[in-house]
Amino acid sequence: MSGHSQFSLLGKRRFLPFFLTQLLGAFNDNIFKQSLILAILYKLSLEADRALLVNLCALLFILPFFLFSALGGQFGEKFAKDALIRAIKLAEILIMAVGAGGFLLNNLPLMFLALFAMGTHSAIFGPVKYSILPQALHEDELVGGNALVEMGTFLAILAGTIGAGMMMSGSAYANWVAGAIVLVACVGYLASRGIPRAHAAMPELKVDWNIFRQSWSILRLGLQQQTPSVSRSLVGNSWFWFLGAIYLTQIPAYAKEWLYGDESVVTLILTVFSVGIASGSMLCERLSGGKVEVGLVPFGSLGLTVFGVLLWWHSGGFAAGLEPHNWLAVLTEPQAWWVLADIFGIGLFGGFYIVPLYALIQARTAENERARVIAANNILNALFMVISAIASILFLSLAKLSIPQLFLAVSLMNIAVNSYIFKLVPEFSMRFLIWLLTHSMYRVEQRNLQVIPDEGAAVLVCNHVSFVDALLIGGTIRRPVRFVMYYKIYNLPVLNFIFRTAGTVPIAGRSEDLLIYDAAFKKIAEYLRNGELVCIFPEGKLTSDGELNEFKSGIERILDETPVPVIPLALQGLWGSFFSRDPHKGFFKRLWSRITLVAGQPLAPELAKCDALQVQVGALRGSQR
Repeated sequence: MSGHSQFSLLGKRRFLPFFLTQLLGAFNDNIFKQSLILAILYKLSLEADRALLVNLCALLFILPFFLFSALGGQFGEKFAKDALIRAIKLAEILIMAVGAGGFLLNNLPLMFLALFAMGTHSAIFGPVKYSILPQALHEDELVGGNALVEMGTFLAILAGTIGAGMMMSGSAYANWVAGAIVLVACVGYLASRGIPRAHAAMPELKVDWNIFRQSWSILRLGLQQQTPSVSRSLVGNSWFWFLGAIYLTQIPAYAKEWLYGDESVVTLILTVFSVGIASGSMLCERLSGGKVEVGLVPFGSLGLTVFGVLLWWHSGGFAAGLEPHNWLAVLTEPQAWWVLADIFGIGLFGGFYIVPLYALIQARTAENERARVIAANNILNALFMVISAIASILFLSLAKLSIPQLFLAVSLMNIAVNSYIFKLVPEFSMRFLIWLLTHSMYRVEQRNLQVIPDEGAAVLVCNHVSFVDALLIGGTIRRPVRFVMYYKIYNLPVLNFIFRTAGTVPIAGRSEDLLIYDAAFKKIAEYLRNGELVCIFPEGKLTSDGELNEFKSGIERILDETPVPVIPLALQGLWGSFFSRDPHKGFFKRLWSRITLVAGQPLAPELAKCDALQVQVGALRGSQR
């Protein structure tokens, strides 16, 4: 695992040009959309209902995601992604030239045409954007890369919204907007020229131009033909956009009706929300240890509910003035700080929720299906955003809820939706419990774990010090690990849920239960034939004095049946911690233990004999019991 900060990616050619390209695209999207909305509301002479035209803007931008995401997914598989991105960015220049003409001529149909075309541009760019990351980044950089993309996107959205407001405030707004959108599109294209070669995953793919048939096919590919963790991650990702759409849509009305603020208060809230998302996204890489840590998803879901409820609780009680308050006046209200803290918390935990989901979808989808699966994700996102608009109408207009009560309702709905997801994919809950353990009771340092292969079968051999050894090892190693564990520990309450979910193999002594003993070796062989990592504790029991017990011969039987490399591991500093058998540990003694997991060099199967492995593990452990 890399010890470098995720920000070091910004200095690498395989990431920086792509990052700038997508950031400038998101920035341009929002300058144009927000400028068009403000022009409709304040600048253009219109006979039509302005509110209706604003809603039409939203429809024109989101409709292409339903229509053209499937094409974007197919293009992302068939063509080299770097060349495809450059073609898309060239198209953006033409689209923005049309939009600029619309502003200069005060021609609303031209502006609407450009808006629809930009939605099409984004629908095709989205699958390419997220599917190129696993090609450009190493596995331990994937979370950090996604975090930077999410941070950049939300900050670009914020900057574009603010920039549009500034340009539209003057009398020469049309010149400013027209020049800005074309200039940014040109700079985006220049940035795209620096993206390194990213080969086509399926150059032989025949594009199906029937967008309705292909959209249905791609949805089935994402929701029915992927592993449960991927398919439910698509649902969780879209649920996030359901929540985000409700919050972002209601913020202007919330600022006006509940904080009695003007436009500057809306900008303040959007800024706090965007900074929260950016902060959560950045913290993901640190909290996940550089690996795709889905345990952060329940953590993020919990925070979304808690801060959503708190936002409802802290709303109300603001004093109205003769004129709307500006942001400085609002900040003189002590309660405003609580509201802003809640908004920041929603953004922060939203980052914890969304970044691991994106990284999981990318990491666990086959390369020749990745762009299409992300296209399915985009279609679902658009569908959930439309549903969020319908839900807002039902709650606010028919049920007569207030905006804070709407926030409360969706926060409680968040519990139900994610409980359903976590029930179907218990890996999320299992990883959350492991993440809590390794970030609360223990501080785990890792050394030399890069020797564990990213792919292929291997047996990990480790000393056995405490009841939570498997959880600590599983929470530290990037790949899923299948543990072999004494069946009585396997059957412990609460922990059994984690062990079962992780595919742990219960084992008994030959003389204790021959059926369990034989079944364990059959399961181990099956895992290894499937190219998985299996970890065993050859001592066969927990140490009672902190020293190594004699290694049993089971490892030799495993290697005789399935010869694979063996990697010795050692846990240092765990003896005397809360879950060890040290009789002198006390209840609180070393409750927050600092421990180390260290790996030795892989051994060929013919060299991995019991005595040799015991010497290797003992040397790795050293005097740090």
